[in-house]
Parts: sequence; C-alpha cells; structure tokens
Amino acid sequence: MTKRKTGHDYEISDELWTKIKALLPLPKPKKKAGRPREDDRKIMNGIFYLLRTGCQWKALPRCYGVPGTVHDRFQEWQISGLFEKIWQLGLLDYDDEEGLEWEWQAIDGAMTKAPLGGAGTGANPTDRGKKGTKRSLLTDGKGIPLSVVVDGANRHDKMLVKGTLDAIIIERPSHKVTQNICMDKGYDYPDIRQLVDDYGYTAHIRKRGEENIRIDIPGYRARRWVVERTHSWLNRFRRLLIRWEKKIENYLAMLHLACAWITFRAAGLFG
Repeated sequence: MTKRKTGHDYEISDELWTKIKALLPLPKPKKKAGRPREDDRKIMNGIFYLLRTGCQWKALPRCYGVPGTVHDRFQEWQISGLFEKIWQLGLLDYDDEEGLEWEWQAIDGAMTKAPLGGAGTGANPTDRGKKGTKRSLLTDGKGIPLSVVVDGANRHDKMLVKGTLDAIIIERPSHKVTQNICMDKGYDYPDIRQLVDDYGYTAHIRKRGEENIRIDIPGYRARRWVVERTHSWLNRFRRLLIRWEKKIENYLAMLHLACAWITFRAAGLFG
C-alpha cells in the first residue's frame, strides 16, 4: 500500500532550517506599529510547500500564514538573493562532505510550458508555438547542480552556454585541474567548441550525424546522462514542471531553492 504524503513531507527539516536561518536578511523596520511579523520558518515552509506541490499562491494552506504575506516575504527574500545563497551554501557543504566532481561536468537544456508568458519565454517549437521557457543546467560529474539560467523556449541551446558557465555560483578550481564538459549533438558547433576551450574545458560533444554507438571499454561509464537526471529531479518540484511565474527573477528563485534542496540532500543533511 502506498503511503500518502502529509503536510510535513513538504516542510523544511530542522537541519535545513538551521542552515537557512543563518542566511536570512534582517527584516525591514516597521514604519508603524501593527501585527507582529509572521514567523520566518512558517513562511519558508509555505514557500517550500508551494514549490513541491505546485499549488497557486492563493491556495496555500492557512497554516503557513496569509498567502499574500507569504508571497510578500518570498519577494523580499528573492530580492535579497537568499535562495541563491542557500544553494551556494549547499554546494560548499557538499564539497566538504563528498567532494564536487569537477573533472567531469555536463550541460543540457530542458523546456517547460509558460502559459502566463513574461520575460524569458518564447514560442516553443516542439509545442505548436505555445509560450515556453528553457532552462540551461550545468552539473558536476554526479549530477549536482552548479549553474542554471533561463531564456525563451525558442532560444537554441548553444546560445545559453556562455551564460550558464558564467552563472556558476561557486568558484571553479584552478584551470590547472583538468575539467571535461559533456554535451549532446545540439552543441556541435565550432564556436561552442572554441568557447568551452576558452573557459578551460576539454569538450566531449557527439558530432551531428554520428550514430549512437555502444561503447564497451572496461572502466568506461556514460557521463552526460547525469544532467538529464537532474532535470528530472527538478521536475519533481511541481512548481517547476510548468512555469507560472511571470517574473523571471521569481522563477529563478524557485529553481535556486530546488537546486539547494537537491544539493543538501546529496550532502546527507537529511540523514
């Protein structure tokens, strides 16, 4: 029998909250007396609940506070860069506990629907020209997310490579460390090969027109699939399965929080 999820399954754990609490920006001073400020942890639980379930802001259970208050706090924290800082801390913790696998990295794009439009959306060529968004994701050799950028679904993957590499949120190792980057046929262009070389990578890009050949070499393992798996992990956060945020900054904040959760989970924070 499948166990039904409860509200607690969609809340921030004690361990993760301890990490987040240290990063919270100071609250804005009140201009006049009024109701006390809603508890930060309750608000964060509401944001995480929305991220996991994909419900509308107005449909948030009242146990997390008034939906408008939760949304206002989300905006406040998004502007402060809190969600990116949480992800950054997760990567640093993971690096200490497990070690980021910089030697083999992978990049790939994925498209989602964006029915409300907004910045970073465009006509999806695979969905009858309906509005969609594309996220370009870079991971380490084990699929830990290192960078993500967003643009319209009509933007070619190759156009997002530079932005994705520039958006890595922690410092890369010295160029003296060998770093390989795995990419699919959609990136097989001379300018992309030159670009990743300029960034200190050795490119591993299957050529267009090349047949898929099974490689039977002792010790060989496929490496590009890890980024596709991470895209799948992100899609388990139902708020990301379809982009409902008109503001690209809000959509990125949701992506950052999801990447942070994936990273902390991989670091063993949740046991």
